[in-house]
Amino acid sequence: MMSYVDFPETRELTARTLSLDTALFRYPYRVRVQDSKAVVLDLHGTDYFFHVFHYPDFHYLSSFGKRGNAPEEMLSAENFRWNGNFLWTLDSNKFELTRLGFASSGDSLLCLEAVSLDEELLRTLDFVQYDDSTFIIPDYSGDSRFCLVSRQGKLLRKIGAIPTANEGALGNARPALAQAWRSFIDYNPRNGILVAATQLGEVIEIYHLKDSTHLACTGPNGEPEFRISQGYGIPTGVMGFSDIQVTDNAIYLVFQGHKFKDIMQKAKRGINLPNGGQNIYVFSLEGKPLRKYVLDHYVHGIFIDEQKGVIIATDVNKDEPIIEYKLI
Repeated sequence: MMSYVDFPETRELTARTLSLDTALFRYPYRVRVQDSKAVVLDLHGTDYFFHVFHYPDFHYLSSFGKRGNAPEEMLSAENFRWNGNFLWTLDSNKFELTRLGFASSGDSLLCLEAVSLDEELLRTLDFVQYDDSTFIIPDYSGDSRFCLVSRQGKLLRKIGAIPTANEGALGNARPALAQAWRSFIDYNPRNGILVAATQLGEVIEIYHLKDSTHLACTGPNGEPEFRISQGYGIPTGVMGFSDIQVTDNAIYLVFQGHKFKDIMQKAKRGINLPNGGQNIYVFSLEGKPLRKYVLDHYVHGIFIDEQKGVIIATDVNKDEPIIEYKLI
């Protein structure tokens, strides 16, 4: 366990809005780039959940992940991951992971494989691909931290534990504790580092899977805070992290920091706070705080392009939601 109070340097960034040649989004939640393709997940898409653009000019190419009940349609979309030229998507309502590949034209995607997830897994809200035969999925039962799942969707084993000091919840309310500790995860297969960042509070966990070491870093807002009501964990602290990317050189996280009591009080007065966070925290791969970027937008999803020296981000509060920051 480690703790941090602040960052050795703070830098302010000003966004450049990327003009799109089409208006598609209702809630652009995630953006991920591979080579010349950028895919944006629209969490509340009317017809499609995913939209493909040419990168870096963001010229629109196609949409996929049609909303519906048909075999190759989706009921929900929680996340998606690149694996080379293939793309994996997660539909938690259908308990399904789907692998897609680009058609010969290079602009549309075709379904290549559908994996039904084991019924022993609770509602799956995130995933990463550890290797060609294994997925890592957060465990929401509270019994462990992660589930290792086979390429066929079967639960192989559970690993890790929630690094909490709340012994009462560990003994009597593990499902509520796991709900409060819901985390966004990312994994970089090149350096073998898996990172989990809590949606509530301010805790990041760094797993070096190549040597099986584990580090938990707690910020000023501490562990996720919650009260238990009818078996559910009701958040009472702060909104925490909203996206994460592990690059070859560092860990980047979007942090919100809104207190729930402030959100509730402002809502009663008819004031809605912007969705997302104005801070991007940067840590070394060993968990050392490096710098904090303060943004002029509230952003949800990020993609860090270290080669080009830019951050691509999504701002769900704006009509033109795709923005770019220069890393300085």
